[in-house]
Amino acid sequence: MKDNVDRLLELALELGALKYGDFTLSSGKKSSYYFDGRLLSLNPEGAVLIGRALLPLVAASGAEAVGGPTLAADPMVTSIAMISQLEGKGIPAFIVRKETKEHGMGNLIEGPLQPGSRVAIVDDACTSGGSLLHAIAAAENAGCSVVKVLALLDRREGGTEELARRGYDFTALMAADPNGRIEVVVR
Repeated sequence: MKDNVDRLLELALELGALKYGDFTLSSGKKSSYYFDGRLLSLNPEGAVLIGRALLPLVAASGAEAVGGPTLAADPMVTSIAMISQLEGKGIPAFIVRKETKEHGMGNLIEGPLQPGSRVAIVDDACTSGGSLLHAIAAAENAGCSVVKVLALLDRREGGTEELARRGYDFTALMAADPNGRIEVVVR
C-alpha cells in the first residue's frame, strides 16, 4: 500500500493537484494551499492508485459497500469498486448527493446501497469533516452502519478530531502540516 500512496503523492505534484497561494475552502476556511483530489482520481494512473491504496482499508473494516459525497468521491468510489471486482471482492459503490433530488425517485443516495450494510465513507480531503459527516448521516439514515471513514488528505484542521469525537474510525493516506507540506502517513 505504501508504494501506491508514495506514487500518488508524486503524481499529485506532477499533475498540479497541490497548489500554493490564497484559497477559500468549501468549509469557508482560508488556506495557503489547495489540494484538488479530482486531478488525481480522474487521472487513469491516479484512479488505479487510489483504488489500490484504499481497497485494503475498506476490506479490512468489513465494509460491504463504499460511498462518499458527490463530487469528489464519485471517481474514488468507482475506482475502489472496480479494483475490488478485479481482485474478486466485488464491493459496490454509492454516491451521496448534496441535497435530496427534487425529481425522479427523490434520492439522496445513488447506487445499490442496501439497508443494514456496513459501509465505508471516503472523500478526497478532510478539513472540518463537514462533507464526510453529511455522507455519514445519509448512510446512517438509510439504515447502514459506518465502519470506516477515509480520505486521501487530512488537512489537520479539526475534521479528524470531530470524526473521532463522534466515534468514527478515520484514516487518511496523507496529511498536511500548517505550511501545506504533505506527507504519507499510511504505511
